Amino acid sequence: MYAMSDLRSLIEEMVTRHLPDDSHFLVEVKISPKGDQSLLNILIDADQGVTIETCAKISRAVSNEIEEKNLIDNAYRIEVSSPGVDFPFSGSRQYMKNIGRELKVFLEDGKEIKGKLLSVGEKEFTLQVKKKEKGKKATEEEASYAFEDVKKSIVQVSFK
Repeated sequence: MYAMSDLRSLIEEMVTRHLPDDSHFLVEVKISPKGDQSLLNILIDADQGVTIETCAKISRAVSNEIEEKNLIDNAYRIEVSSPGVDFPFSGSRQYMKNIGRELKVFLEDGKEIKGKLLSVGEKEFTLQVKKKEKGKKATEEEASYAFEDVKKSIVQVSFK
């Protein structure tokens, strides 16, 4: 009926339309076959976190719209949730919401950096990283990284 990329775009538009306010945003829509049905995995986030009620409302609204417009021929299942802490960031908005947290950043050149997220700009972000020199006490310094140089960034969970 629809090409997968067209269907994904339609669902992204639906989700965005049904978000409760500007503090909420779409992270990802993934559609994958699961046996004889399709799985629609919708990830949303918000500046102050996502509630179960918001996920349920979006799930119902998107499902109703899919049914009304007859967008999917076969059986399907919708899962709406927020990305887990181990899910890589997909945009600057997720960086903004995690200022003050420890990140692990994987750069395109293969380097890995850990540091505390201090600030986020339009094209880059700044971390406070520990710099270790042989025979000396570790010091902390600020370092900025361009989004285009980053393969992925994830929050480091601390159990202290």
